[in-house]
Amino acid sequence: MPLVVPGITNNSGDLTQEWMNKLVGKTLSDEPTSETCFCKKDLPQQARIIEPGMMVTKDFNPDRLNVHVKEDGTVSHVSHG
Repeated sequence: MPLVVPGITNNSGDLTQEWMNKLVGKTLSDEPTSETCFCKKDLPQQARIIEPGMMVTKDFNPDRLNVHVKEDGTVSHVSHG
């Protein structure tokens, strides 16, 4: 049974999986969302797109969605933090 501590434990794993299902394999663009691309403005306010080799801060923010893209611009995975 997982440890549940109010105010500390959250369901970010569920949110992460939800975003993985929406984004992985798609490209990010300014165009409307379609089967092959996802509109950047539909991402949460606290989201950052991380490209290969890009420097990022190590601060942890459990509400921030990190969207990792590959060299070809497709989303490889997402994480919260």
